[in-house]
Amino acid sequence: MVNAFSKSALEISNLMYRYNELIDGGDLEGASTLFRYAKLKLVTSDELQNDQAFLDMLRKVIWIYADGTPKTKHIVTNPIIEIDEEKGSATARSQYTVFQATDGFPFQVVAGGRYDDRFECVDGRWRFSYRDFTLFDFQGDISAHLRLEGGL
Repeated sequence: MVNAFSKSALEISNLMYRYNELIDGGDLEGASTLFRYAKLKLVTSDELQNDQAFLDMLRKVIWIYADGTPKTKHIVTNPIIEIDEEKGSATARSQYTVFQATDGFPFQVVAGGRYDDRFECVDGRWRFSYRDFTLFDFQGDISAHLRLEGGL
């Protein structure tokens, strides 16, 4: 039997992992939809942004290849999830590593950083309420992953 804490932790973990699965699959719209009710801290603005601004940024900066994907694997590790069931809120801190390989670009780590997330439970379902996308710690060769010639 799964208790409420375990069920909540699983739902929250799945949201965190689902984002990476959608990005790696090239589904930028699906990835942005996860943040429909969230405020997002992006490197492109000093003000918190919404899911549409996030989608616009993704479309602007991520290289999508002929197979419809960015040819990346985003791996999320070390999630620390703290849940307040009574308030219907939760926080999570995690780390990510981005691997990439394309024709002419050998398999390698291209980026690493952290996510700072907040969640809310509405009508019995967990959803993102905040994510900080600015915690970018390590940059490898991102030239085959992100278009940054004009900056973000």
